[in-house]
Amino acid sequence: MRRNPIESFYKAFTDMDVETMVSHYHDNVWFADPAFGALKGEHAKNMWRLLISSQKGKPFIVKAYDIKCTETEGSATWEAEYLFGQSRRKVHNVIHAKFKLHDGRIISHLDEFNLHLWATQAMGFSGWLIGWTAFFRSKLNKQTNALLNKYEINQNK
Repeated sequence: MRRNPIESFYKAFTDMDVETMVSHYHDNVWFADPAFGALKGEHAKNMWRLLISSQKGKPFIVKAYDIKCTETEGSATWEAEYLFGQSRRKVHNVIHAKFKLHDGRIISHLDEFNLHLWATQAMGFSGWLIGWTAFFRSKLNKQTNALLNKYEINQNK
């Protein structure tokens, strides 16, 4: 019997084993969160590759719990603790994840978290000031997707 794919996904995440993480994604996976917006397929997988590669050698702690999984759907809560940006501000982000499964693999993954709280931790007063706005979310999505595009271009060289 195959292991719970959501449990295995987070075990790999805790171990910073990105290829095992993305192996639990269906080829047509849809992923969304407040930082990146919606991503599909290989872009969703590459987002995790980018995230893990950017955290190598840095303090980065992932804890997942309350993992639930049926044949078709699941959920989890996970927490990430890390230092953000050049200012190295401490971030403790609590994320609620919802999943849909198809053929034993994750086909849909939605991560939800308080973007205003994240922005306040990551950017201080300016994050507190604008982190709740649609403008901030849009700008953040553009910046993170630009980083993802740059990462993908560099991987294809």
